Amino acid sequence: MGKLTHLIIHCTDTPEYRRVDSDDIIRWHTSSKEMGGRGWSRVGYSDMIYIDGSLVNLTPFNYDQKVDPWEMTWGAKGMNAVARHMVYVGGRRIDYEAPLDDDDNPGYMAADTRNNAQLYTMEIYVKYMILRHPDIEVAGHYHFSALKSCPVFDVAKWCKSIGIPEKNIHK
Repeated sequence: MGKLTHLIIHCTDTPEYRRVDSDDIIRWHTSSKEMGGRGWSRVGYSDMIYIDGSLVNLTPFNYDQKVDPWEMTWGAKGMNAVARHMVYVGGRRIDYEAPLDDDDNPGYMAADTRNNAQLYTMEIYVKYMILRHPDIEVAGHYHFSALKSCPVFDVAKWCKSIGIPEKNIHK
């Protein structure tokens, strides 16, 4: 489809200790809207980082410099033909100041819930993708979407903190 230009980071927008796996993501993205899904023809991410830091591939891809039609994921409208999308499990934390709902359940707020295992895997993943694709830019989903909190951390600041070169950080 297009030359690979971006690695876009996402969060699952789930509570920090909720176990979410690849089957959940596939179901949420590809089930019909009537079944509670988004009704997409494919999943939104290439790879996923679980709470324990393990990495799982959701959409196979090769390592050339282009995004082939079979490699595309639906992670950010307008960017899917030129991007890989990686998601980490989390992005929500209990909001202890919010009122309980009708079932006495707490509310959740957007929060950077990445733990040490996820941070370790994410750093290796991002650095590996830059080694494979020296011109790729790392961005957050918020750069390309109205969902301004995803992935719930400042991607540029984090990239700088782990030594990613400026040329690989999306502005």
